[in-house]
Amino acid sequence: MNRHQEKLLIATLAGLVIAGAASFAIQPALAAGYQVDSPAQITGVKKWDTLNVRLWPASYSQKVGEFEPKSSVWVERCIVSPQGGSDWCLVQQHYVEGWVNASFLEFAYDWDI
Repeated sequence: MNRHQEKLLIATLAGLVIAGAASFAIQPALAAGYQVDSPAQITGVKKWDTLNVRLWPASYSQKVGEFEPKSSVWVERCIVSPQGGSDWCLVQQHYVEGWVNASFLEFAYDWDI
């Protein structure tokens, strides 16, 4: 095995370890979820700001959209943070779907739709 092949093998193994660790870290969080299926309103966001919508339930995850303050969204489900932080909820509004921090949601279980 030459030097180039060794570097390629090490890079491949490192990639597999990172991918495995990431899926292991996210899997328990998704398993500890609860179904909501309810409307909610975006709260706690200043009128000149927006709430970021994330690809995964983490503040460092890729941004896939944003919601205006006081706008309505449909909450599909939420997960409990395993580290004791805020819950994250999978929400949808028109064609934007992703995860937001649950502390910015006011659930509307008794709204008339």
